[in-house]
Amino acid sequence: MKEKEILLKTIEGPNASIASLSTTNKNQSEQIKNLQERIKELTAQVAWLNRQFFGRKSEKLRVYDPDMPDLFADEFSGLRQQLEEKRDEAVEKIEKESVEDVKRNRQNRKMIEDLPVLETDTIEPEGVDLSLYHRIGEEITKVVKHRPGMLYIKVIIRPKYALKDSTLLPPAGQKGVEIAPMPLMPVDKCIADTSLLAEILLQKYEYHAPFYRQIQQYSHLGMKGLTESTLDGWFKKTVELLIPCMKDSNVKSSPVTMYRRTRLQFRSLTGKSTKQTRNIFEW
Repeated sequence: MKEKEILLKTIEGPNASIASLSTTNKNQSEQIKNLQERIKELTAQVAWLNRQFFGRKSEKLRVYDPDMPDLFADEFSGLRQQLEEKRDEAVEKIEKESVEDVKRNRQNRKMIEDLPVLETDTIEPEGVDLSLYHRIGEEITKVVKHRPGMLYIKVIIRPKYALKDSTLLPPAGQKGVEIAPMPLMPVDKCIADTSLLAEILLQKYEYHAPFYRQIQQYSHLGMKGLTESTLDGWFKKTVELLIPCMKDSNVKSSPVTMYRRTRLQFRSLTGKSTKQTRNIFEW
């Protein structure tokens, strides 16, 4: 009998400890649950503050209620039907014409669509922490390069990264969306690379080839649809980059300086007819 009482007293001690631990665990679980709800609430507040400070500030329109009575239903009933028909036609046209079709129809794309792609350069943005950012897309730029006897395409790929968690602020010195800057080009928004621009000047001043002959040569090499006005624009922008060289005293004092006469047409603003064109010569 004494042994049984001793065993019961021995078991009562752990049972009391287990009950105490169970109560403590239950209280801690409730505290953890409350803290998690508080964290969610504070996270939502931080996200709202980020949108207020760094988000777009645009007016929000009220949701349209179809049951709202129309004051001009009788007067514009015929026009409404016409508008619905036009809207359906516009939607069909937009669905048929994809983004790739729009890009393909651009003149630049038409000029280079037959040229081979021989070089690909991927430029990653500097200092991007991939644990915070993820890739959301890329910007693709194509430029035309020249090699003796051929034209080819160089593709420049610039990956675009964005923060994985939009509620967080970007690191110091960085943005929410990061992309590498475009390499410097001699002519802004020009598909011609430095090698092609140099070839245009070489053909013009060394071999005395006018623009229409150069266009024929580039057409035989696969560059279709190049116009004289486009080539003239590239030529002028490239020549402007050489103005500092012409102002150099060493160039002026050189024994041989080459010049080339270029004929340009312009419209006269005076005289009997404003549609009359005249020729001027650049040296």
